[in-house]
Amino acid sequence: MSAPVVEGLDLDALDRFLADRVPDYAGGLRAELVSGGRSNLTYKLTDGVSTWILRRPPLGVLTPSAHDMAREFRVVEALHGHGVPVAAPVALAGADVLGVPFAVVGFVDGVVVRSEEDLDALSDADVRRCADGLVDTLAALHAVDPAAVGLADFGRPEGYLGRQVRRWYGQWERVRTRDLPDVEALHARLEAACPAESGAAIVHGDFRIDNTILDPDDPGRVRAVVDWEMATLGDPLADLALHVVYGDRAFGAVLGGSAASTSPRMPGADALVERYARASGREITDLGFHLGLAYFKIAVIAEGIHERHLRGDTRGDGFSTVGAATAPLAAAGLTTLGGTR
Repeated sequence: MSAPVVEGLDLDALDRFLADRVPDYAGGLRAELVSGGRSNLTYKLTDGVSTWILRRPPLGVLTPSAHDMAREFRVVEALHGHGVPVAAPVALAGADVLGVPFAVVGFVDGVVVRSEEDLDALSDADVRRCADGLVDTLAALHAVDPAAVGLADFGRPEGYLGRQVRRWYGQWERVRTRDLPDVEALHARLEAACPAESGAAIVHGDFRIDNTILDPDDPGRVRAVVDWEMATLGDPLADLALHVVYGDRAFGAVLGGSAASTSPRMPGADALVERYARASGREITDLGFHLGLAYFKIAVIAEGIHERHLRGDTRGDGFSTVGAATAPLAAAGLTTLGGTR
């Protein structure tokens, strides 16, 4: 009998794949969609005995270099057991099984805090402990020596910031659905103001509270960092700035209007930066540029999600609001670059 139909997966093919690669696989695979595609699609798999997570690219036309499953799997495999909490790597496949590349990792039991309503389950003290734990985990990631975990060739730290400006503008030109002068102006300002890198580290590229799994008994403890598709070697302050900018209320529309990261109960930018400086021992330089770049990146991501929604390639609820976030995020980036910190 054929397996039930799950959009985006061929369970019969996947069953054969896991039988070949997972010891003691019991068969009778079942799957459910966990996350419907603001970035990669995430599925929970089980054979009734063990549970795994499968990640594959979203449906529809993909932008170049995005949704690189081999890259995502490689960094998780390298970091596992080296002081940064990640899921256990299981298997990586090319396009021959499902028609697209995908990765399978172990299931990490815990709590994902996505919305302000999820955050309401925590006391004020636990919210602060959670925020501190997130920053400390980011600092721990940036402390890992890439060469020591086999990632010396994972990216080119020199010139990273300039390439980020160019890459995200190129992405903008591919996904834009309308003319937004503030996006163009923000790009021009970033291009003109690009500083030298502050240092080099493994960067996550999309670090925020809902890309982590927390210990249900201790929200200050991160059990796993997930969604590594944008990871590379680069300037660690770009990672910090992105984490800070995810606290802007304008970002809420990208996650359906209620993002935990934008809650007023979370610590503000100054507190996050101060905590990171203490935890990492790094000097915080050119923060205004890094924040402006973070706003630019999120604005382009929002537009990309909006463009996929217009094409009908998103699954789940909450996508109709995402396009409203692009212009305010770009405007906030301009304001950040125009001010001082």
